[in-house]
Amino acid sequence: MPTESTFMLAAIFVAIAATGWLLGYFGERDEQPPLNVDYLKGLNFLLNEQTDQAVEHFLKMVRVDSTTIETHFALGTLFRKKGEVNRAIRIHQNIIARPDISDIQRNQAFYSLAKDYLHAGLLDRAEILFTRLTDESEYKAESYTNLISIYEQEKDWKKAIETATKLNKFASDASLEHRVSHYICELAQEAISQEKYDTAADSLLKSVKEKSKKTLRLNLIFAEICVLREDYSAASEIYYDILLENNYLVTESLPLLFDIYLRQNRLTELDKKLSSLLKKFPKIESIIAYTAIINDLTKSKVIDHCIENYIKSDTALSEFINVNEVYETNLNLKVNSINKIRQGLLALASSNPRYQCGECGFSSLKLLWQCPSCKDWETQRPFLSVKFDSLLQRKLIDNS
Repeated sequence: MPTESTFMLAAIFVAIAATGWLLGYFGERDEQPPLNVDYLKGLNFLLNEQTDQAVEHFLKMVRVDSTTIETHFALGTLFRKKGEVNRAIRIHQNIIARPDISDIQRNQAFYSLAKDYLHAGLLDRAEILFTRLTDESEYKAESYTNLISIYEQEKDWKKAIETATKLNKFASDASLEHRVSHYICELAQEAISQEKYDTAADSLLKSVKEKSKKTLRLNLIFAEICVLREDYSAASEIYYDILLENNYLVTESLPLLFDIYLRQNRLTELDKKLSSLLKKFPKIESIIAYTAIINDLTKSKVIDHCIENYIKSDTALSEFINVNEVYETNLNLKVNSINKIRQGLLALASSNPRYQCGECGFSSLKLLWQCPSCKDWETQRPFLSVKFDSLLQRKLIDNS
């Protein structure tokens, strides 16, 4: 049975037929023949799902000129969107091969063909065409943007930086500076993985610092370098500064800060810092508690207090246990009960995503600086409570 795409192609074919007939009837009839059996033959190919034969017939029957070229482009775009990239490539290559089209039309064909290659994963071919179109064509900005996408996929951060810098010169965009900061951070992480943080990572991070639109990821990398150099004092200051920003990176920096103080047996000092932080930002208590639960941070009195308040105020948790009864028991039973609740919440959180992209909704267990789905940078945010949806649904089913 013919598919929806087949009927769409047939509709385009009929439109071509009608256009050809009208041009032949009202125009110069020796150049444009009236409606004839060729169109019926093409339609027959389409309706019998013989798309390859229909395309071949279409390309032979309809020459590319000022009246039909947009139809060729429309057909090529339709094939690409339907995932039939090889057919789209053939159509756009056929347009480029015509000697009688304008430079603007040829550039449009090159751009369409480059998008075909990109869609097909032929990144090297797409790069060649997009690079060609950056040379004073009307597709200059779009080509630079697509080249950046290619270099991101290839993790060629140096080329991505170079291309984004060129694009920003004539299409100023603050988001480009933010992306460049991440590219430099990626280079810094590569340098760190190769144990070159004494030289390469330092210089890379300094260049990020000069950017007006930087990312707090920079601070995390600085702190990581300090830890690798065993400069724990500097690292702890950076991590605490991130906490003072009172944003989503609390969930990343708190466990690292905690680890430094725990290794040095200085949790009492950490408690003083956290107490000061809570006075300044009272609402951060729930974030600290959630972060401590999912990272199993223990032995800090301030953190333990945050967790107790978190458990007590969690309305979803009360669906499963009588929280007030837990707090009314003697001290030993209370501590044991809270520890069991913490372990249960940790197990539940460990089996569910912890981060979600604010742009497309993609979820993951750990923070991903670039969303794998929408490809935007630094759009993931942590969940700030353990999700009980699946358990609540299971409870409702059990009770039905």
